[in-house]
Amino acid sequence: MQKKLHIKKGDIVYVNSGEYKGQQGRVLEIDRKKMRAIVEGVNMLSKHTKPNAESPQGGIIKKEGPVHISNLNPVDPSTGEATRIGRRLNDNNKLVRFSKKSGEEIK
Repeated sequence: MQKKLHIKKGDIVYVNSGEYKGQQGRVLEIDRKKMRAIVEGVNMLSKHTKPNAESPQGGIIKKEGPVHISNLNPVDPSTGEATRIGRRLNDNNKLVRFSKKSGEEIK
């Protein structure tokens, strides 16, 4: 069984190190085996493509590359700042993530 991560697909995250430090974006995809996430608008790569059905012209396409999840922090929904994540049981005895800064539940 693979380890639970502090970020999920759809989360808004803050990049806390690397070339894109300070940027925020939505998580589009997560690779739990490689511990990497693809974040919207972060780590843009240029991919050279031949003409095909999708792009009849071909050329250079910009697309997001993976970022290691240790370089990402979820954004606190109330303050809009980067925060750490904790887990606790809610009223229905279900494990939920919460922001360590504000204590607010993260959906």
